[in-house]
Amino acid sequence: MVNFGKKITLQLLMQPVGEQTTFFVWDSRGTPPVGNWLHVDWRGGDNELSIPSWVEKQSESLRTRFLAWLYELGEAKVGGCRVVDHLEIRPGFSYWWMTLLAEKSYAKSDRLYDAVRLLALEELVTEKSVKAIILATHDRTLARVFRLWCVRAGLTFECRWLGRNMEVYSFSRRFFNGLPLPIQAVAYLLRHVWKRWALCQEGAVSDTAFLGEITFVDYLFHLAPNAISSGHYRSNYWTDLGDVLKKYGVRVNCLHHYVGHQAIPTARRAREVIAAFNHSAAGQEYHIALDGVFGWSVIMGAVRDYLRILMKGICLRGARRYFVFQQSNLNLWPLFKDDWGASMFGATAMENCLFLNLFEHMLSRLPRQNLGVYLQENQGWERAFVYAWKAASHGRLIGVPHTCINFWDMRFFADINIYKSNGRNDCPNPDVVALNGPVAKAAFLSGGYPADRVTDVEALRYLYLADFCILQDSLRSPSPSVIRVLILGDYITSVTRQQMQWLSDAAQSLPLHYHFWVKPHPASPIKANDYPSLRLQIVEGSLGNLLSDFDVAYTSNTTSAAVDAYSVGLPVVSMVDGETFNMSPLKGLDGVTYVAGPRELAQALLGAARYREVKKANFFNLDKRLLRWRRLLGLDEN
Repeated sequence: MVNFGKKITLQLLMQPVGEQTTFFVWDSRGTPPVGNWLHVDWRGGDNELSIPSWVEKQSESLRTRFLAWLYELGEAKVGGCRVVDHLEIRPGFSYWWMTLLAEKSYAKSDRLYDAVRLLALEELVTEKSVKAIILATHDRTLARVFRLWCVRAGLTFECRWLGRNMEVYSFSRRFFNGLPLPIQAVAYLLRHVWKRWALCQEGAVSDTAFLGEITFVDYLFHLAPNAISSGHYRSNYWTDLGDVLKKYGVRVNCLHHYVGHQAIPTARRAREVIAAFNHSAAGQEYHIALDGVFGWSVIMGAVRDYLRILMKGICLRGARRYFVFQQSNLNLWPLFKDDWGASMFGATAMENCLFLNLFEHMLSRLPRQNLGVYLQENQGWERAFVYAWKAASHGRLIGVPHTCINFWDMRFFADINIYKSNGRNDCPNPDVVALNGPVAKAAFLSGGYPADRVTDVEALRYLYLADFCILQDSLRSPSPSVIRVLILGDYITSVTRQQMQWLSDAAQSLPLHYHFWVKPHPASPIKANDYPSLRLQIVEGSLGNLLSDFDVAYTSNTTSAAVDAYSVGLPVVSMVDGETFNMSPLKGLDGVTYVAGPRELAQALLGAARYREVKKANFFNLDKRLLRWRRLLGLDEN
C-alpha cells in the first residue's frame, strides 16, 4: 500500500477519465498503486510503458531533437542579438561554448536525462491521445516541469508526493549550495588559490624553458604504475607513442592539467613529480602543470572576466523564454536554471574564467608550436584552450578522444549546423579529430561531424589487445563444472552498489556452479564480506592478464572496461538502471545483453554462459607499429 503525501492538483478531475486517457507516471523504485489509469515507469522496468525503454527505442530522433534545441538556444536573439554573440568575451570567442549547457556533460548536468525522458513521454502522450497525467514523485523540480507542460498542452494534471528525496548531502555541500552564486564564485577562487598555489612558477616560466615544437596536453593522471616512483614519465593515455617520439628524437612539451587523486594528492606533490619527470627527460621532454603560470595576473584577469560575464548574464535574463522546445509544449527552464546560474554567476563561471586566463598566459609564452595534441572530451576548458592556441598563432591542432565514444555522451555530438561557420563566434574545434577505430569513426560521422576533419589512428590505451590471443571456439567453450563470471565495477560508488545488489538477488536463481570474481574500480572499492551469498573473490591487475580466465563479463552501464571484454570475445552483460542514459560504449553491437533488474540479469547470465566466442565488430585500430600516428605527426615511416 502506497501512502502518498500532500496532493497538488492543477486541474481537478471533474469527470471520470478513462483508463486509456490517463497516464500515471511512477517516479520510484517501489511498487506503484493500482488504479484506473495506464501505468508509466519513469525509471524503467518490465512495464510496456517504460520511459527508459522508449528512450532507447527512439534514441536517434530524441538525441537529434535535443541537440537541435540546444543549438537554437544559442542562436536565439535577445534584444536583436544572438545569445552566442551576447557572450563574446574575446574577439571571435563566445563564452557560450564554455557553459554547462553547451558542454552537455552527463557527469556535470544531472538533468539531461530528465529532458530527454520528457521528450519521450510527450511523444507517448500524443500517440496514446492522453488527456490527464498523474505524477507520483519526490522531485519538486520535475513536478514543476510537468505542471508547466500540462498548462500549455491543456492536460489535466495531479501530483502525488512520495516524500522527501532520500539523497543526503554533506553539511559543507548543503552550506555551499545555499550561498548566493557570486559568493560561491569567490569561494571557489579562494579555494583554488589555496589548493594550487604550490604549482605556481609564474616567474620561472619563460619561452626558453620549452624544448620542442610539438605540445601534448593531458591530465596528470592515469600514469603508468611505476612512473611516479621511478621519476620517468610514462602515461597510459599515450602509451607507446612516447617511445616512438623518443626513437625519432622528437622533443616535446607536455602541459598537464592537475587534478588531485590518491597517487598525487596535493599540488606540492604534483610539483615534485613534474620536477622528477623533467630531471629524467634529459632534454627530450619539458613538463609543466597548467597552473605553473598561476599568479596574480591570472587571478586579476579571471576576476575581470567573471564580472563581465556576470553583467552579461544579467542582460540575458530574457533568455529563459527560449527554454521552450519548438513544436512542443515543454518548458525546460526549471531543469536547467541551475546550470545556467552556475555558468553565468557561480563557481563554474569563475572556474571557466581561470581556465581561459591560464591558457592565454601559458600559450603566449610558448614558442610557436608546429603541432598540438590534446585529450579531447569537449569540456569547457578545452574550448578555452582551442581558442587560446589559435589566438597565439600556433600550428595544427589535433583532438584525441582517448577512450570509447558513447552514443549518449552528448559532449561529442552537436546539431549539424554547429559545424557550419557563421563567421563570428563559431564553436572552437580542433583542426582534426584523431579517432581510435572504426566504431568511433562511425559514431562521429553518423552524428554529422565533417568527414574531412577526422582521421584514423591507433587506439593507444588499448594496444595491449593486439597481443591478446583471440579466444578460439575450443577455448571459449565453458567448463562443465564451473561458469566463471567477472564483475567489472564502476567508478561511481552508488552504481557499483546497485550492480552488486542486483547480482546478489540474481544469484539466488543461478546454479551453484556459477562462481564470481570482481575487479573493482580504484575509486569504488568492493568488500567481499559485504556479499556473503556470492562467495566473491577480489582480483587485481590488468584486464589483459585476466580476461582469458573467464566465461562471462558483467559490467556497469558506463564502464569502458566492457570494451576490453568484448574485444577478446567474451559475452558481455551490462546493467541499465533507468536512472540515466544507456552509456554503454557497446550500445548497438551484437554479443551484448542489457538488463534492467535482477530477474533479467539471471536470465542473461544463464544465456551468456552458453555462448562460445562472440562475433565482435572491429572496434579499435591496434597496429603496434603506430603507422597511422607516425603519418599524422609527420614522422618518417621508413
